[in-house]
Amino acid sequence: MTGTPGIADLGPLNRAKEQKAWFFTDWAVSAFQTTVAGVLFAPYLISVAEQAACGFVSDSDKGLDCDGTISLLGLDIAPGALPSYVITFSTILGAILYPLIGALADRTARKPDLLAGFAWVGATATALLFFLNGENWLFGSIVFIIANLAGGASMVINDSILPLISEEHERDRASSIGWAYGYAGGGLLLAANFAVVTFHDSLGMSTEMAVRVSMLSGAVWWAAFTVIPWLGIKRRPPRAVEAVEGGLVARSFGQLGATLKDLRNYPVALSFLLAYLFFNDGIQTVIASAATFGEKELGFETGTVLAVYLVVQFVAVGGAVAFGRAARTFGAKHVVLAGLGFWMLILATALVVPSDNFAAFLLLGVAIGIVLGGTQALARSYFSLFIPAGKEAEYFSLYHAMDRGTSWLGTLTFGLVYQFTDSYRPAIFALVVFFVIGGLLLMRVDTAKGIEQAKTPR
Repeated sequence: MTGTPGIADLGPLNRAKEQKAWFFTDWAVSAFQTTVAGVLFAPYLISVAEQAACGFVSDSDKGLDCDGTISLLGLDIAPGALPSYVITFSTILGAILYPLIGALADRTARKPDLLAGFAWVGATATALLFFLNGENWLFGSIVFIIANLAGGASMVINDSILPLISEEHERDRASSIGWAYGYAGGGLLLAANFAVVTFHDSLGMSTEMAVRVSMLSGAVWWAAFTVIPWLGIKRRPPRAVEAVEGGLVARSFGQLGATLKDLRNYPVALSFLLAYLFFNDGIQTVIASAATFGEKELGFETGTVLAVYLVVQFVAVGGAVAFGRAARTFGAKHVVLAGLGFWMLILATALVVPSDNFAAFLLLGVAIGIVLGGTQALARSYFSLFIPAGKEAEYFSLYHAMDRGTSWLGTLTFGLVYQFTDSYRPAIFALVVFFVIGGLLLMRVDTAKGIEQAKTPR
């Protein structure tokens, strides 16, 4: 209630309205994350690069062996490793740009405009992938980098909005629902694209055209649904920012410097972020490489990989719920550690899973779905315990910047191992080192001490 008798407090109602609009950010961007980045782009880019390297003239030729390479800046690159290098370069750029973007967002009242602007830039770049054909792998690589960077920037700002539209007791619920919206939205569009790719002959399209149309649909979905949070979230003046000199960009660098300096006062939060850097790198690389592994190593058609990825989307929702319930009994840290052990088991299984065995591939996908939703959901809620009151936006921006901007060692490792072994099996198994290091670092995180540090004024 407000201080004026007889006047109802409309705050909860207004926040609920904004939260509903905010949920659609995940719903919108998931179209790019699943259909494009998760499933279609990497295998399709490899096919285009193989055409450039090997000179295929028809679909029937693509089953032939070819040891050709493509050249960039004097370097010879195996077509199968190209998507890993593209993602690596994109995420290195993100590691540089995202913290600055997060600091910039904290210093402006136009967060919804920034969120939508970056989303629409990403959607436009994604739409340009419709023109990726023939041998123009370099064009496709460049526009994907732009789309991936813009999508990550949009989500950095999205996370910084959460503390503004929810009270502390509402945050877990709002974040979880947003997570569910993302899986649901991505899953629904992926189901439609699965139908397009599977029945492309009936629709009068080649497989290539079906893939290009599906990627275009992801761009349209992303752009259209972003209108909802853009219109539904209020513009608020910045709060609790550091008093630094200069223009907006200079002040953003100053804010970033102040945040990083302040982080030293919360060593447990810093320790968790270091652990998260490693195990999240492994998770993101598995997500980015799963479709390539399914198509190029196990020999499944694009439609089959889409079907399995669709199963992963919906299983991940149940996995997040199950892990959340387990965390109430065993604690988030222990459940995340168990999840990391499960990830290592999955990678060991991928090393020996038989080719052209759909049942084995489907079971592997179900296993990934269970642990995917759980580890990602709990990692975010666990980190929230170590954030000092009043600094949620800047710390969540840093967390999300690490999530989007530092996951490059895994893709680089995956690409290099494939480059030297010419097999995706050792490439995918090599990622186990990221889960081992991340798990060992996470074991050293003292939960009680981290909560105490967050509550102690500094």
